[in-house]
Amino acid sequence: MSKVIVIGAGPAGMMAALQAAKKHEVILLDGNERIGKKLFITGKGRCNVTNAKDISEFFEYIPGNPHFLYSALYSFTNEDTINFFECEGVKLKVERGDRVFPESDKSSDIIRGLSNALSRTKVKIKLNSKVTDIKSKDKKITAVEINNDEILNGDYFIIATGGASYPLTGSRGEGQKFAKKLGHKIVPLIPALVPIEVTDAKTKELMGLSLKNVEVIIKENDKKAVYKNFGEMLFTHFGVSGPLILSGSRFIRKDKKYKLYIDLKPALNLGELDKRIQKDFGKYLNKDFKNSLDELLPQKLIPMIIDLSGISETKKVNEITKEERKNLVNVIKNLTFEIKGLRPLEEGIVTAGGVDIKEIDPSTMKSRIIENLSFAGEVMDVDAFTGGYNVQIAFSTGFIAGNNIYTL
Repeated sequence: MSKVIVIGAGPAGMMAALQAAKKHEVILLDGNERIGKKLFITGKGRCNVTNAKDISEFFEYIPGNPHFLYSALYSFTNEDTINFFECEGVKLKVERGDRVFPESDKSSDIIRGLSNALSRTKVKIKLNSKVTDIKSKDKKITAVEINNDEILNGDYFIIATGGASYPLTGSRGEGQKFAKKLGHKIVPLIPALVPIEVTDAKTKELMGLSLKNVEVIIKENDKKAVYKNFGEMLFTHFGVSGPLILSGSRFIRKDKKYKLYIDLKPALNLGELDKRIQKDFGKYLNKDFKNSLDELLPQKLIPMIIDLSGISETKKVNEITKEERKNLVNVIKNLTFEIKGLRPLEEGIVTAGGVDIKEIDPSTMKSRIIENLSFAGEVMDVDAFTGGYNVQIAFSTGFIAGNNIYTL
């Protein structure tokens, strides 16, 4: 029986190990003290394990090489992921945006399901086993070195070490370094889902404010829209975050300038919003302007909107002109911030870049350079938006990597 060594006990590595164990002896290595450490904190500790949309729709949410993932996603679909966990006794639920979570809202239940399956298939798990080197000869890997002193021989190897975000979980880009040493080209690593910094210091006053049902547009050089979406966002001490912003960060490049536009009332066009404001003003004719927006906007946001409108906060509502009201409408529909840049790679949820997919067979995840090597998950140059898509990519690529091992 061949010995397969899987490096990385994240979702991709665990699924690869489970599949490989059907025909081979499998050793699953991880440098952490427990399996699924990054998976444990995903979805704010609830673990958005996949998405319930039809699998054919997934590709719209994968900006990082979606066509490469066609075979993987159709070989092990989101329905397969759901069935897998429910067979392991983990009940799931579907929330807004078709995101799938454990019914308990505990990521530990997802990890428990994987752990039970690994135990049942007799996968040998070696924790606190950081791979420090990979030995190769004649385009074949012969062994891995663990913790700088232990040599572990194997017949086949799968690298599933993730990207370079959340380094405290063990994702430090080491898999890409190993792949480069073996002769693979590495597409430079950049944060794909990461908060955005803005130049306006006033956002500090909005820190903690969450906005729902808003529309966000990111424009390059104040002209070309590179991203547009609807959903939730959050203000932070450095700028903005939340699902909308994280997905939008994928389209920002260091050498270009961008502006962020927030439509606070996307369900209303300019005329409809003006009528809504007039209706509110009718209730507060003799009040100060600053006391007239409570029903329209979050309390924390009102001072900024008043400041940008150019209307004195103490001006009586019945004295506000049509022109001033028109300007207020434009401010609410186009709250604008200049983007300073992205937060560091270490704060990214997902890493873009990685092992060049041109050097990987998309139907098997096998290396086109090293005979006994496959890849799975984020170590490759693939990435998706938030919503469970990245975890599904990990499971799908791990599935076909583990099912396509041929040793001499």
